Amino acid sequence: MTLGDPRGIGPEIVAKALADPRVGERCDILVVGPEGAGVPVDEPVDRWVPEGGPAFAGRLAGRAIERAVEMASAGVVQGIVTAPIDKSALHAGGFPYPGHTEMLGHLTASRVAMMLASDRLRVVLATTHVPLRQVPDALTREGIFAIAALTREGLREWFGITEPRIALCALNPHAGDGGRFGNEDEEVLAPAAREAKIEGPFPADTVFVRAIRGEFDAVIAPYHDVGMTAIKVASFGSAVNITLGLPFPRTSPDHGTALDIAGHGRADASSMIAATLLCASAAESRAR
Repeated sequence: MTLGDPRGIGPEIVAKALADPRVGERCDILVVGPEGAGVPVDEPVDRWVPEGGPAFAGRLAGRAIERAVEMASAGVVQGIVTAPIDKSALHAGGFPYPGHTEMLGHLTASRVAMMLASDRLRVVLATTHVPLRQVPDALTREGIFAIAALTREGLREWFGITEPRIALCALNPHAGDGGRFGNEDEEVLAPAAREAKIEGPFPADTVFVRAIRGEFDAVIAPYHDVGMTAIKVASFGSAVNITLGLPFPRTSPDHGTALDIAGHGRADASSMIAATLLCASAAESRAR
């Protein structure tokens, strides 16, 4: 379990997760951070110090992720749970990744996908941290096909769904309305859905409602905010971020660093606890 950005609520929600009896019953936790936090990273410090500034915090957070991946890859641990990081601080600390998902994919040479899951809805992002104006060019038939394969495998492995029902969310309003509002849905998304044997594309204003009602096991969203908005409106505070495609389970809470409330003891650890329990469940499934 990595502590995340030390200036945020990561250390607090880690401590609360460790104190939760459900976590203690399910798994043994190794906390990765500087000296005194458990498993040390290679930084000449003995505690998490907010006074070091964003670059220092980002360097500590990045090194903790690297160390955790090294341990998981070597079989020392069976899974990773990561507390939130500040992406700009990560960059300032020398790690040029858009976020956890991309960094983990690079460190393990894996093709990965981001899933947000709760007991109400599961959403997988076809594109992650890219500007909105770049999304249409980033969406390809090959990419959607690969994301669909990762989603299907993840639903089987993580949730025990033998025959997953997967829907593709459209990019444009009303799925393009026959080309009146863009042709990407007709020319890119629809052929990709047929090839991947998933359903859609369906308009964003209905597909997530249909999934919540039980028609689909997961929805693939074409870009970050349409998918993240749906899952957070449906299940904020109880959803879990899952990285599909890694050689080991990795989860995280569904929120950020919350720098504004850090240090006040008010952070809700519900999502961190849910992430830890789901990671433990996935690790147990792989061990069987």
